[in-house]
Amino acid sequence: MWEPIRIKFEKYPAQEKVVKLLFERGFQVNSEGKVVSGNIEIPHVQIGKEVRVDRRVVDATAKHILEDEMLFDIFKNVKSIPFLADVAPHLNLGVVVITPDDGADVGIISNVTRIISDAGLSIRQAVSDDPYFTDNPKLTIITNEKIPGNLVERILKAKGVKGVSVY
Repeated sequence: MWEPIRIKFEKYPAQEKVVKLLFERGFQVNSEGKVVSGNIEIPHVQIGKEVRVDRRVVDATAKHILEDEMLFDIFKNVKSIPFLADVAPHLNLGVVVITPDDGADVGIISNVTRIISDAGLSIRQAVSDDPYFTDNPKLTIITNEKIPGNLVERILKAKGVKGVSVY
């Protein structure tokens, strides 16, 4: 997913930093060239500070996105989601983080979720890092209750699983 976007910015490394942040955070670019999250405008100066570039680079990145049909189709529709991993313990939910042997392998999510659901736990959220976008992708699963120790052992034996962390 990331590669077609990255290619469009390979001649502009500062803009690539901006577009990567926009994509990671699920920020949209609207038809006016403003960076938004829903209807909330994110000041270009703030984005520039975050990735250590001038605001004008953010302006140019938004313009670049507007002028490219594929990029605009992506960035007008990308959305952020509330990621529950850090708040799950406060809500008495379980968190299990899976480190895969190879994040691009087929079936890791289904193998792990089958083990969890067969144990009678409900999955509230599953978030997988894109292996083409992240160097060390992880699969984070939030369950309706904490994961018991015997389940960790079963998950560790699942095809494609290298490591398991439970919170």
